[in-house]
Amino acid sequence: MGACPTLMIFLVSSLFLVLPNLEVINAFGCTGRYFNGSSSYGQNRESLFSILAEKVVDNGGYYNGSLGESPDRVHVLALCARGYERQACISCLESAKGILENCQQRNSFMWGGAEKNTISCLVRSSNHSFGNLEVIPAVRHQSPLSLQSKNMTIFEQEWNAMANETIKAAAEAENSLVLKYYSAVKAEFTEYPTVYMLMQCTPDITSKDCKTCLKEGVLLFKKLFWDTQGGTVNYPSCFFRWDLYPFLDAFGNLTSIPAPPRPPAQKKGSSIIDDKKERSILNGGIITIIVVFIFINVLVFIGFIKVHARRRKAYKLLNGSAPYSDSDGQIMLRFDLSMLLAATNDFSCENKLGQGGFGTVYKGTLFSGKEIAVKRLKKGSGQGDIEFKNEVSLLTRLQHRNLVKLLGFCNEGDEVILVYEFVPNASLDNFIFAEEKRSLLTWELRYIIIEGIARGLVYLHEDSQLKIIHRDLKLSNILLDAEMNPKVADFGTARLFDTDETRAETKNIAGTRGYMSPEYLNHGQISAKSDVYSFGVMLLEIISGERCNSFEGEGIAAFAWKRWVEGKPENIIDTFLIRQPRDEIIKLIQIGLLCVQENAAKRPTMSSVIIWLGSDTIIIPLPNAPAFTGSLSQSESSTMSMSSDVFTELSCR
Repeated sequence: MGACPTLMIFLVSSLFLVLPNLEVINAFGCTGRYFNGSSSYGQNRESLFSILAEKVVDNGGYYNGSLGESPDRVHVLALCARGYERQACISCLESAKGILENCQQRNSFMWGGAEKNTISCLVRSSNHSFGNLEVIPAVRHQSPLSLQSKNMTIFEQEWNAMANETIKAAAEAENSLVLKYYSAVKAEFTEYPTVYMLMQCTPDITSKDCKTCLKEGVLLFKKLFWDTQGGTVNYPSCFFRWDLYPFLDAFGNLTSIPAPPRPPAQKKGSSIIDDKKERSILNGGIITIIVVFIFINVLVFIGFIKVHARRRKAYKLLNGSAPYSDSDGQIMLRFDLSMLLAATNDFSCENKLGQGGFGTVYKGTLFSGKEIAVKRLKKGSGQGDIEFKNEVSLLTRLQHRNLVKLLGFCNEGDEVILVYEFVPNASLDNFIFAEEKRSLLTWELRYIIIEGIARGLVYLHEDSQLKIIHRDLKLSNILLDAEMNPKVADFGTARLFDTDETRAETKNIAGTRGYMSPEYLNHGQISAKSDVYSFGVMLLEIISGERCNSFEGEGIAAFAWKRWVEGKPENIIDTFLIRQPRDEIIKLIQIGLLCVQENAAKRPTMSSVIIWLGSDTIIIPLPNAPAFTGSLSQSESSTMSMSSDVFTELSCR
């Protein structure tokens, strides 16, 4: 994970979940955009919190509900830890109302307890629904006591085995739908009579995500606090704790299991069979058992292969794809070209969704009825078959709610194709630049979209394992899901065409003029600040409701800068936003101008943009002049001197 300032602020504010001298343990975490407590959103949240304890107890210890209409709809999730006492749960949930006073941001998170050294409940609130795995931010606690063990190697082996067993038991638990994903284990260690461990996940995630969350918690604890006696790691989606004494009421009826046995040393004087006859009979019996065992396993293996082949064929016929595993065991889907041709009606114009610097996108429908988006890449990536598969394998691992999910690939003959999830509300430009649809984008909704795009870029630039620079950011590459949440699309195509995209310069310039930074357009210089420039252009387009080349022939950045210098930045604001909070909109114009400054070093990082969007108190720097201000002839001449076939698109779309 990157060192996101927002996350650091959260961790500093949260400190430790449990401290021995506290009677009430509550750790609040707040992220996202600020709101007014008296607003409709604030009132909806307060109404939900007023009935939280009652709803959780009535539903057997878990409640997931919402109140209000978008964009003021509030979602809340609350549960009591297994083994809690009823009154302790109620007291913990009541104390969660402290969030109302301490957190005026849209996302809140609290693991709390009503007694010293206990964790009784979890409370979360957000402006979006739950159901996705969330492993940041984390609240962590280490014991003030050091672990006293004579042989840490043996202890760690026993502890790891216990943790693996508890994770498996929690993720595969057959508990009620209300409080599933739970396991409490006590075990006898070589040096300790009893060790206690408890794990629990929220019921809204999948069993696989539960296992992932708990593994992350265990790894985080071992990385930071391994030499302490007991400890806790809490994520929004799961809870993990272990100690050398029982906690909650979770271990009373459990039978202590022995630690995993180590290979025993051979006892002195043990008898050895030396009679040839007995040895022959024994060996013959063993050989017979081994032969029968091998024969049975061969039959089972052949049967498994046949069943797997039938299932693979059936799956392929239904979905046009089959699972493919790379060298690391990563599973992705490899689609048949014939199936994609059928799904898109031979890439017909009627199914065309859009065209970008790296290829054309078509809507497709598989035989199963599932809708997909098919990106037919342009030829010339220069990658071999194995390189391409490895790149796609890495891209399929990127998971973020503000990125379009890559489902799989197809590379047959000369065709190189990526298959994405289909996002129903199409691209953002279809709303911003359409008079009849733009009125649907309230300022509240536009703010959420801007913030979502920024979060997606922070993930690509700082938090993902690939460190991707998009290179072709524009409104047509921002898709909107059914709830109008933004999803950055085409984030992997630049990497497929230029694997060394973090280098200083490239000759493979691809993108859309008007969104490309001057250092990239004129000199091929690439950095994360190239994407920041494109984000700034998009931000100004979202505020103005106009295309980037619609401002007196000089571009939106230059036009907005002139109005800023004149002291009239409101002149670029969309007329549909005329009654919206003027100061808040002007603040975002300022952020947009900071992003499009000519000097790339002066542009902020996307992490800084996130902090500015979420705070009303941080002082934002004043911008300097953007690129392409003044006469356009110079920028035009520098552009025209480049070969015309370098660009796939020469205007803002």
